[in-house]
Amino acid sequence: MSENPTMSENPTYEQARDELVSIVTSLEAGNTTLAESIELWERGETLAKIAQHHLDGARARLDATIAAPVEDEPGA
Repeated sequence: MSENPTMSENPTYEQARDELVSIVTSLEAGNTTLAESIELWERGETLAKIAQHHLDGARARLDATIAAPVEDEPGA
């Protein structure tokens, strides 16, 4: 299988998710050889980890925002 352009990049969450959906669709279609299926599976595992990393980062940002003290508004 030729190298996917996003393999050398750090894809965004959306790019990782979309490529992962494409991989799942290909695997479910069953039209790949065993070797291709294994490569797709490995790429899918990598993409899942990348997507999870993005989600963990987003959760950490949300948690930090929620935990930050709210300043009193003037005149309140």
